[in-house]
Amino acid sequence: MKSAVTICLLPEARQGPFVFHDGLAAACQVAAQLGYDAVEVLAASGQTFPVTELQRLLAAHGLQLAAVGTGAGWIKHKLHLCHQQASVRTEAADFITGIIDAAGACGAPAIIGSMQGCFAGAVSRDKALDLLADSLATLSDKASRHGQTLLYEPLNRYETNLFNRQADAADFLKQRSLHNVRLLCDLFHMNIEEADSAAAIRAVAPHIGHVHWADSNRQAMGLGHTDPRPVIACLREIGYHGYLSAEIFPLPTAASAAQTSIESLRKVITVVTAITAITAVTAITT
Repeated sequence: MKSAVTICLLPEARQGPFVFHDGLAAACQVAAQLGYDAVEVLAASGQTFPVTELQRLLAAHGLQLAAVGTGAGWIKHKLHLCHQQASVRTEAADFITGIIDAAGACGAPAIIGSMQGCFAGAVSRDKALDLLADSLATLSDKASRHGQTLLYEPLNRYETNLFNRQADAADFLKQRSLHNVRLLCDLFHMNIEEADSAAAIRAVAPHIGHVHWADSNRQAMGLGHTDPRPVIACLREIGYHGYLSAEIFPLPTAASAAQTSIESLRKVITVVTAITAITAVTAITT
């Protein structure tokens, strides 16, 4: 498993749950100093995404790009894929396509979270799910041309009324034959919606493409009441080798949030590794 930390390039999301908000250069430097493997970026748009600058910074600091978020389409422009107006849905898909292309140029997948939207008004749930499936199929095909999957993130009930639980989202992907779409399991949202986050992860193991490493209060792991040990043990058990990315509030400061997050990840992995080793030895000797 690999570590990542979030960078927000959208001024309108400055109060959002992203660690770094003051540019790529400073963020990449701190991420590298703390030992992160990668960064995850919230882009303002595909057209303004600084591909060349980011590629240079990643190479200079020995980092990878874990994923690129599309949330600016909702935050700034109120675009989403289930809007009752076809023109808005087209604009939303075009916005996401731009980010898919920019992310693909840097070897990373794009994330669809808030831009999935919700059903409301003239759009029934069944209609919204048809719209979502069609959009995910088209957009994941575009991602595949870059050798990437598309990441779909179930959100909590206060942010969408489409899919809130991992199993429901996984069933939807299977039923609609969305083979190039993977789930983004966000531990903050899961803390609200899942009775047992580790069990929920185990149940959708073949579909997982990315994990957001966040505590119950959306601060760095260790500052809320989530017990991350069962989650890490489960991820090891299912052979997950992807990123655990800190999409958290920069509290009390960005630097301290980033440091607490990666230290918590290292500590939990160490503890789980030790427990696993002890359990294995005990099993052999009994």
